[in-house]
Amino acid sequence: MELGIGMFGDVRINEKTGYIQTAQQRLSEIIEEVKLMDEVGLDFFGIGEHHRPDYAVSSPEIILAAAASVTKNIKLGSAVSVISSADPVKLFQDFSSVDNLSNGRAEIMAGRGSFIESFPLYGYDLADYEALFDEKLKLLLTLNKNEVVNWRGNFRMPIQKQTIYPRPVQPEIPIWVAVGGTTSSVIRAGKLGLPIMFAIIGGDPANFVPLFEVYKQAYEDNGHDLAKIQVGVHMHSFFGEDNQQVADEYFPIYGAQMDRIGKSRNWPPFTRPQFDHGRGTNGHLIVGDAELAVDRILKFHELFGLTRFSAHMDVGAPSHKDMMKSIEIFGTKIAPNVKKSLS
Repeated sequence: MELGIGMFGDVRINEKTGYIQTAQQRLSEIIEEVKLMDEVGLDFFGIGEHHRPDYAVSSPEIILAAAASVTKNIKLGSAVSVISSADPVKLFQDFSSVDNLSNGRAEIMAGRGSFIESFPLYGYDLADYEALFDEKLKLLLTLNKNEVVNWRGNFRMPIQKQTIYPRPVQPEIPIWVAVGGTTSSVIRAGKLGLPIMFAIIGGDPANFVPLFEVYKQAYEDNGHDLAKIQVGVHMHSFFGEDNQQVADEYFPIYGAQMDRIGKSRNWPPFTRPQFDHGRGTNGHLIVGDAELAVDRILKFHELFGLTRFSAHMDVGAPSHKDMMKSIEIFGTKIAPNVKKSLS
């Protein structure tokens, strides 16, 4: 099982003083953090796309290109690219460039977008939400598999006998599909034989077992080799030396970001009992020391048959110092013990 880190590039916000961290500072921190991930031996890094004041990253491929220059081994991908509002041709070119800069370490994680700011920004109608994703995913796969492309769809001019440059170093760039709890999205990924990443960011993770089974059934029914199946989970995580201390210090940061997002989605205020329940045995949060994290990751590996675990580690923008400590613990204590147990 691969173990790595996903981020959205949250900026630090102090609502009492009005302080908002600059994108410049947060981006420089992210590059240092990815460099450390590579040094401690983590398998992959993913960065998300957002177009909001509380996130610093609107173009994952730019960050990944910068990270390619300071890393040697770690895979570099989006988490996610909102392909519904993107031009798949430009997206493929950008990630091919990252693949060349990183000597074949680029990945794309395609998502429909749980945040919808990119649709009006780039001139797309939310009424076409589902159709845009379906068509653009298929175009992206066509670009990835064919050097000379012929294409006709409903949302762009046709492509006639075009070669898209540059070509990647890898024969094909790995393309994952990120899903929440939508059955149709799970079935689509299974039919296409694409690796799938489930975002489990609330409730009891065991409730996702039926969706994993639906995916595997669609994957097998459409002629794909189960020996090659790749399934992962993306879960809010943060690590420290002491269980109670890391929980006490992280709750205000995490809760504040949940409330900022919740204001636009009519969520009630996020509470400490919610946080503590999420950290419990049947919860969705992996926040604590290395021993707790190892136990939880192994539990989810057994429950879902995982090939990848992604720790979403910057929710609410903990301090850079605490991020670096969390990354160090993940890479030097958690990941080695998980892999030792599985071997």
